[in-house]
Amino acid sequence: MSDATETEAKPLYTKGYTQYVLGVLVVVYVFNFIDRQILAILAQSIKEDLGLSDTQIGALSGVAFGIFYATLGIPIARLADRYSRVNIISICLGIWSLMTALSGLAGNFWHLLLARIGVGIGEAGGSPPSHSLIADYFPIDGRASALGVYALGIPVGILFGNLAGGWINEFFGWRMAFLVVGIPGVLLAILLKLTVKEPPRGYSEGKAEKNDEQVPFSQVLKTMWGFRSFRHLSFGAATQAFVGYGAIAWMPAFLIRSHDMSSGEVGTALGLIIGIAGGLGTFLGGFFADKLGKTDRRWYMWLPAIGFLIAVPFSLGVYLVDSLYVALAFYVVPAFMVNLYTGPTFGMTQSLAPLAMRSAASALLLFIINIIGLVFGPTTVGFLSDLLSTSWNMNSTDSLRWALFACSFVYIISFVNYVMAAKTLREDLAISETSV
Repeated sequence: MSDATETEAKPLYTKGYTQYVLGVLVVVYVFNFIDRQILAILAQSIKEDLGLSDTQIGALSGVAFGIFYATLGIPIARLADRYSRVNIISICLGIWSLMTALSGLAGNFWHLLLARIGVGIGEAGGSPPSHSLIADYFPIDGRASALGVYALGIPVGILFGNLAGGWINEFFGWRMAFLVVGIPGVLLAILLKLTVKEPPRGYSEGKAEKNDEQVPFSQVLKTMWGFRSFRHLSFGAATQAFVGYGAIAWMPAFLIRSHDMSSGEVGTALGLIIGIAGGLGTFLGGFFADKLGKTDRRWYMWLPAIGFLIAVPFSLGVYLVDSLYVALAFYVVPAFMVNLYTGPTFGMTQSLAPLAMRSAASALLLFIINIIGLVFGPTTVGFLSDLLSTSWNMNSTDSLRWALFACSFVYIISFVNYVMAAKTLREDLAISETSV
C-alpha cells in the first residue's frame, strides 16, 4: 500500500482488532512495570539478606536499570522507525522477562546489578515502538485517550507487582517472587508475535510512508527540540518522574520502617492505592484531555499542571503525619493527580512528531524522563537517606522520611513547565501539521 487513497479505500483493521492490539500492548506494559517495580517491594528483604546500604538499593532501582533503559531506548527506537515494531517488542519482552527471573538467583549485589542491567536493556525496547504502533492505529483526536489506556500498564503493573511481590516474599522469599513474575512474560512475547500485525506507518491519518531512508537522529533532535512546548513538557514530565520513581522505589521501605507494616500489607495497600487511584488518573487524564482539547489544545498541558499543583501539599503530608491511615489517605491524592499527565504528554509528543520520527521522538522523550527521573530519583532518595543518617545522626527511619519529603517539592517545577508548554502548544502543532 503506497498512497493515502488506497489506505482509505481499503481499511486493513476493524475497530475490534485495533482494540485488541491496544489490549495486548497494555498487558505487555503491565509486565514491564511488574518487572520494574517488584524490586521496590522486595528492597527491605534484599537489603537485610544481602547486607546492602540504602545507596546500593537506590542504585539498583535507579542507575543500574535507568541508564541502560534510557540510553538504549534511542537506538532501539531508530530500528523501530525502520523495521518491524512488533518483532522488536516481542524480542525485548522476552529479554526483560528472562532477566527478571534470573534476578532471583543473585548471590550478591553485583549479581543483582547485572540482572537489573539486563532488565533495563530489554525494557528499553518496550515503550517507543508501542507508542508508534498506537499512533498508527488511532487518529490524533483519540490518541491521548489510547495512550492513556496504554499507560494504565503503569498503575496496574505496580498494583500486581506490589501484591505479588509482597505476599510471595512474605511466604516464600524474595527470590521466588522474581521467578514467579518473570517467567510468564516469555509466553506473552510469543502471543504478541503471533497475533499483532504491523500496520503501515501513517495508517491512522490516511497516509502511507515508504520508510526506505531513515531520518538522522540529529534531525529528530533538531525537529523535536525546536518545539518549545516539547522542551517544557519533557522537562516537566522528567521532574515528575524524579519524584514519582523515587517515591515508588522507597515508599514500601518507608511504610515498613515508619509504620511497622509487613511486606504483604504494604503490597496490598500501595497496590490498591496506585492501581486504583493511579489507574483512574491515567485513564481520565487522557480522556478529559481529548474532550477539553477539542475546544482548546492547551488543555493537554493545563490538565497535568493542575494535577501537579494539587499533589504537592498532600505529598508532603504523607511523610509528616504519625497515623498510618491518614498517611495512606493523603497518598491517594498525588497517586491520582500526578498521573493525569501521562496520556496528554505521550499523545502530544506523537502528534508533534513527523511520521518517520515517531518511535525516535518517543524514545527522546523517555530518555529525558528516565535520565532525570529513573536514574536520579531513586538514587537521590537513597543517597540523601544515607547522608542524613551519617551527617545528622538520624536513624534510618527518619533519614528516609526526610529524604522523601525534600524530593516532593520538585513537583512545583513540573507544574511550572507544563504551564510554559501550554503557551506555545497551538503554535507548535500548527507547524507540525503543515510539515511533511
